[in-house]
Amino acid sequence: MTDPISDYLTRIRNGMRANHKYVDVPASRMKAEISKIFLNAGFLSAVKYIEDNKQGTLRVYLRYSKNQQSVIRGMKRISKPSRRVYLSHNYLPRVLGGYGMAVLSTSQGILSDTECRKRGIGGEVLCEIW
Repeated sequence: MTDPISDYLTRIRNGMRANHKYVDVPASRMKAEISKIFLNAGFLSAVKYIEDNKQGTLRVYLRYSKNQQSVIRGMKRISKPSRRVYLSHNYLPRVLGGYGMAVLSTSQGILSDTECRKRGIGGEVLCEIW
């Protein structure tokens, strides 16, 4: 697999469209940190780590509104293996005027765009979610 983050976002997107309660994703520290950011922002309802004899599995529980509409309207991978996108804190994107969020990989870890603005740091823009 050349791009595990893109695979992670695609599994979540496909699970939303099929109205699944949860999706299972091969675990990694980066995916766990991105899931934690999505969870804190209210896009997911829970995240569980399931141990197996290999790398483990992240069980990502999707969140839906009362009328069974997905809370996540869309996701987009920004920085790809073929084209890396780095931005300073002055040029961080505002996703849908602040209704969405961007996730960045910085020297201080995986952070949301609002946290990067507070700390005054930039980094590689991994993805956007709204």
